[in-house]
Amino acid sequence: MNSWMIISFLMIHLLSPVMTYGIDTEMLARDSSFKKVPALLSRYLSVVNQKSTRMQRQVNKRTGKTLRRLIKQERKMKDRLWKVDSTAADNLFSKSIDSLSRLQKGLKSKPVVKWHAGDSYLDTLDHSLHFLKGQNELLVASNTKLTDVTANVASLQGKLAQADQIKAYIQQHKEQLKQQLAPYTGFAKDIQKINKEAYYYSQQINEYKSLLKDKKKAEAKAMELLQKIPAYNDFIRKHSPLAALFNLGSSAVGTVAQSVEGLQTRQQVEQIIQQRIGSDPGARQAVSQQMDQARSQLNELKNRFPELGSAAEMPEFNPNPMKTKSFLQRLEFGGNIQFQKSSRYFPTTSDIAGQIGYMFHKNGSVGIGASYKLGLGSGWDHIAISHQGLGLRSFADWKVKGTIFVNGGFEQNYVSTITQFDQLKNWNGWQGSALLGISKKYKVTEKMKGNIVLLYDFLAKKNMPVTSPIKLRLGYVFN
Repeated sequence: MNSWMIISFLMIHLLSPVMTYGIDTEMLARDSSFKKVPALLSRYLSVVNQKSTRMQRQVNKRTGKTLRRLIKQERKMKDRLWKVDSTAADNLFSKSIDSLSRLQKGLKSKPVVKWHAGDSYLDTLDHSLHFLKGQNELLVASNTKLTDVTANVASLQGKLAQADQIKAYIQQHKEQLKQQLAPYTGFAKDIQKINKEAYYYSQQINEYKSLLKDKKKAEAKAMELLQKIPAYNDFIRKHSPLAALFNLGSSAVGTVAQSVEGLQTRQQVEQIIQQRIGSDPGARQAVSQQMDQARSQLNELKNRFPELGSAAEMPEFNPNPMKTKSFLQRLEFGGNIQFQKSSRYFPTTSDIAGQIGYMFHKNGSVGIGASYKLGLGSGWDHIAISHQGLGLRSFADWKVKGTIFVNGGFEQNYVSTITQFDQLKNWNGWQGSALLGISKKYKVTEKMKGNIVLLYDFLAKKNMPVTSPIKLRLGYVFN
């Protein structure tokens, strides 16, 4: 967050009158969906409960895995250093291994680390749950569920705060080891492993937080309806982190977006101040005092929201972003179509394929697929649909530059008309293909990419009957 943005935000509210915004209660009464709030809130609580439970389990599992690896790595380093300098080995690693072990044991108990506000999703979630306490007309029979969900969310906040604390400890300890082991040779690769472990753990926690913010349909709808309730909006205005930090009026928080927008530069801030105070020396002195106050509050903001002022640590290696993705997140589902023509221009067959790819790197993937060969007839005057065969595929994809990829793979195709399933058991009827070529990928939508693949079949001339060695495929992939 730009410092001048925050200071200008403070100045606007220090120098401008408080504005109020009303809520159209008649519109709320006319909204038929408001009658569905109790049932919707029940689903909302269920979704939040499931998400927070799953997230706690993932954070705990990943943290435990990281700590186990670090303990194992440091024990190896201690044994090697012991042969050279037993005193240094004991001083460097005994306490750190004990500290890591205590952190590992602490994962089994309820976290005692206090959560600091600053995450927009968790803050909104926390405020919505606190607002619903005592709202019997909205919850109906979900009061018990609310108590459980509130406790679960509080536990999740503690786990995330604990993870941030462990992340900070690992980063600090890594730097200490780097300095203390500098006089000794042979530990560069060990430090590199710890550096990678620390980096990927940090990225994984950030990935979990990103997934946590992905709202489900029930969450989005519940928040939409809650925002139509005047009491909820009043609660947010009075209890939001910005209201507590800046001590603003009840309606001032509602105008944060409008006030902050367009105030990112020093010149714009000075123009606004000049318009409001003119050239009076006394006024300028007062503004100077208020700027000092703004800087003080900015420092408080950085302390309460540490992530706003911290830049991501640059790794000392080339990281693989896929390391923080789960197996399912690495899968890409897609398909393609390929036409095979006879000696004339009419396509006699069409290969329709589906495939699943696994991204082992941000630039590469491997996968398998299956195809169905659909016969289209022998010419424009003889169009006939028939079953002409099946195929099994394997492929690999690697980015060369920009949207250009090298593509290759091996395939087996059964190219005879299928009249009964037992025919497929005869491997003499299958033809092999060894393919290599290039592909061009392009964006279709946010979640779908198209591709054009041009391949050469090195085994085409060995097949009987001989097939065309050039294959052009048009496809798509869902992210």
